[in-house]
Amino acid sequence: MKAKQLRDQSIEELRRTEAELTEQLFKLRFQKATGQMENPGKIRQVRRDIARVKTILAERLREVEEA
Repeated sequence: MKAKQLRDQSIEELRRTEAELTEQLFKLRFQKATGQMENPGKIRQVRRDIARVKTILAERLREVEEA
């Protein structure tokens, strides 16, 4: 997921995206623990996507507080 796509989302959409990615990360970790994981690099990608969402969400909330 690109940062540009995330910047076009509203705060509510960002929170929803963060929840979806967190759930996806849980499922991937579960797959890894049970030995069913096909692509181990996917965990890293999802973790980075979560970090991007949290960064942009923090920026937006900071903007709202300043206004």
